[in-house]
Formats: sequence, structure tokens, C-alpha cells
Amino acid sequence: MAAQCTTAKTGRTITVSAHEAALQAGRARQTDPAWRADYRATRPKVERKIAHLIPPRHGGRRARVRGLLKTAADFSLLAAAVNLARLGILGIARTATGCPPPPA
Repeated sequence: MAAQCTTAKTGRTITVSAHEAALQAGRARQTDPAWRADYRATRPKVERKIAHLIPPRHGGRRARVRGLLKTAADFSLLAAAVNLARLGILGIARTATGCPPPPA
């Protein structure tokens, strides 16, 4: 069968990952209609939130610092700023008894 797969003299080598069983289980789960419905309901919300961090005004495409720890801290600060701006848009303010629920 090597002649059908490749023209290399030594044939072809296929390596199976240690995570192959988990990948196959995940693919099987994705065929379930309930899983698909839940994924379609959730994914657009998550993608939209990630997209809010990307515009150039937030600098979400590139790290402004070097190092994993500093980059994580910078991204956390960016996410906090976006969330705080969102609370301001919703009109949620802290009161003496805590934060009221968002307006309907």
C-alpha cells in the first residue's frame, strides 16, 4: 500500500497523538443535535466579546509588553477596562446597598 500513499522510498509514517482518544470523543459529541444547538447559542456571544478586545483603540491584537506574565496582566487590565466601560454604558453604578441589577 506504500506505493499508493507516497513516492518516498521509505514509505510514509503516521503518528497518532496521545490525545487521539479525547479528540475522537469530542468529534463524536459534536454530532449530537443538542450539543450543536447549545454551541450555536453560546458561540456568537463569546466571539462578540472577544471581538470587543481587538479594535486598535484597545490594542488587543499585539502585546505591548514582553513576557508571559506581563502579557497576561496587560490583557487582564484590558478586559477589566472593557468590562468597566460596558457597565458605564448599561448605566450600572455602585450604591450603598451594592450594585442594582441591569435595566431590562
